[in-house]
Amino acid sequence: MTTPEAATLATELRTAMAKLTRRAKHEDRIPHGHPAAALSVRHVKHEDRIPHGYVAVLGVLEREGAMTTSDLATDQGVRPQSMARAVGLLLEQGLVTRRAHPTDGRKTLLELSDAGRAALEAERGRRAGWLALAIETELTEAERELLARSAALMERLAAR
Repeated sequence: MTTPEAATLATELRTAMAKLTRRAKHEDRIPHGHPAAALSVRHVKHEDRIPHGYVAVLGVLEREGAMTTSDLATDQGVRPQSMARAVGLLLEQGLVTRRAHPTDGRKTLLELSDAGRAALEAERGRRAGWLALAIETELTEAERELLARSAALMERLAAR
């Protein structure tokens, strides 16, 4: 059984995380040229952004290494046909490469290309830019240190 203090803290933390998540999603949708885009540390023209679902695929390939289209679909919880369309676009853009599966000649593996790795890093930087600016401008040095420690604690709770 939890203490009332832990329950209150849990509620406050969930509320704060939900607000931060909503703000992050809002910032991700701000188009280039919008007055609010000037507040970002780094921004990319809206039409140059990688759609969120594609960024997720690139991230999986970065973390997990080469995978089949079917494995990617399973990982992302989508139909293989949907993933095949996404993979086709990523291949066209040169963000992923294809190579033969080492043990099954019927399969091909997809890997993150150098261009895909660079695009993924740029997208991560763009998405984190507004938050980095807010941390620098809104928080004191002591608050930034506390936030860094808190992030590690939240990672620990998420892994539980």
